[in-house]
Amino acid sequence: MTFPQDFIFGAATAAYQIEGAATEGGRGPSIWDTFTHTPDKVVGGDTGDVACDHYHLWERDIDMMVDLGLQAYRFSISWPRVQPTGTGEFNPEGIAFYRALVARLRERGITPLATLYHWDLPQALEDQGGWLSRDTVDAFVTYALRMTEELGDAVETWATFNEPWVSSFVGYGSGAHAPGHADDVEGLTAAHHLLLAHGRAYRAIKSARPALQVGIVNNSHTPRPWDPSNPRDRDAAAHIDALANTMFHQPFVDGTYPAILKPNTAHLTDWSFVHPGDLDEMHGAVDWFGVNYYASHVVRHNARKAAASSDVATLADGHKAGTNSPWPGDEQIEFMTPPGELTAMGWNVDPGALHAHLMKIHRETGKPLYVTENGGAWDDVLGEDGRVRDDARVAYLHDHLRAVETAIAEGADVRGYMAWSLMDNFEWAQGYAKRFGLVRVDYATQARTWKDAAYWYRATIERRDPLPLAELEAHVETPARTY
Repeated sequence: MTFPQDFIFGAATAAYQIEGAATEGGRGPSIWDTFTHTPDKVVGGDTGDVACDHYHLWERDIDMMVDLGLQAYRFSISWPRVQPTGTGEFNPEGIAFYRALVARLRERGITPLATLYHWDLPQALEDQGGWLSRDTVDAFVTYALRMTEELGDAVETWATFNEPWVSSFVGYGSGAHAPGHADDVEGLTAAHHLLLAHGRAYRAIKSARPALQVGIVNNSHTPRPWDPSNPRDRDAAAHIDALANTMFHQPFVDGTYPAILKPNTAHLTDWSFVHPGDLDEMHGAVDWFGVNYYASHVVRHNARKAAASSDVATLADGHKAGTNSPWPGDEQIEFMTPPGELTAMGWNVDPGALHAHLMKIHRETGKPLYVTENGGAWDDVLGEDGRVRDDARVAYLHDHLRAVETAIAEGADVRGYMAWSLMDNFEWAQGYAKRFGLVRVDYATQARTWKDAAYWYRATIERRDPLPLAELEAHVETPARTY
């Protein structure tokens, strides 16, 4: 198998994870600035104040993308950089930064894919209720429309939100991410408002610029029952699937939420945060879906599990739950440690689940798909010879790209693959302790050094088929390429 000629290979990043320059260029504070500067929230007390300093080094980073052979680059726009308080005046200097970025990408032959929201809500909006307030929905629509007007001539493909499950259930439900709330009903409320904001923003953007392709990026959980013959384990997996996956695409496909959600959470809320007409605004409001995939999950029913035990369940983004569970209604559901190889994040390596999930989303939505994030963290070491030998990452990427090829061969309309991540970066609540990049970043010097995975990915893009692992050595350089 080889990938279709119009299939695009790229890499992905997010604004708060790489840009730095937290107080420069008119940027306002975000909820992640507040969260990271709060003691005991992030490993090592790390912040994104400097991160990879991409705000200053973006031209060098684009040179690196060109050398890698990337055909596309998925990035996110920092809302507080372009509109410091989330309402009112926009910041010309912030907008100019992204204009220059996308113009240079185009000049160098790289297709920009823009994400409007990758978790960095302006703090001023959070102070007024954040995603618990419908006013934030309206503010997002204004922001989304302005950015697509400013950049729409250079950027055709847009995602409104990255992983709204994390923003809602981890940010407002468990407390492990910004803004650090821990309340089941707040998690469900925030999730609904994020999805409503997508629906309204989609319609506003398409009204102004019908040619733009607007989608939403969801993370994949692929929950499987611990004992497939046990109906209670199957019910547990169905509940997690509804909260993790179906809730975040079904409203756009048929204008409903999964039927099991309300009865399974009736002891928590009456869902009065869903107003008449909300689901009508969501119905049909999507051109494509993004799939972020890292690992699979195994769950079982456990009647003896206390609600308090949920704080040790591993979340889909690899962090531990905060003071609450990120799964409303999971009081008798237990996440089990899956078998097999684990990454440095404690996630299992399961490329078959990526294939299965792509086929599931293909069947349930019928929409074009992009793999918008896929990768793994390992404890990379820069060798004395100047080379980073990350064989486990190379094997991971090879096998997962094979899974994408198989899904395409079986009929899934998958149009691109974005490796996570272009370079090591600020890994949210894990700070700088975990490295996902194709390129290693020395945070003290900001030097970028290609890992073996970067050489493997370049060769894979050139041949449009995953490079056999046995052929990698012929493609690497020692010492590795550095920027």
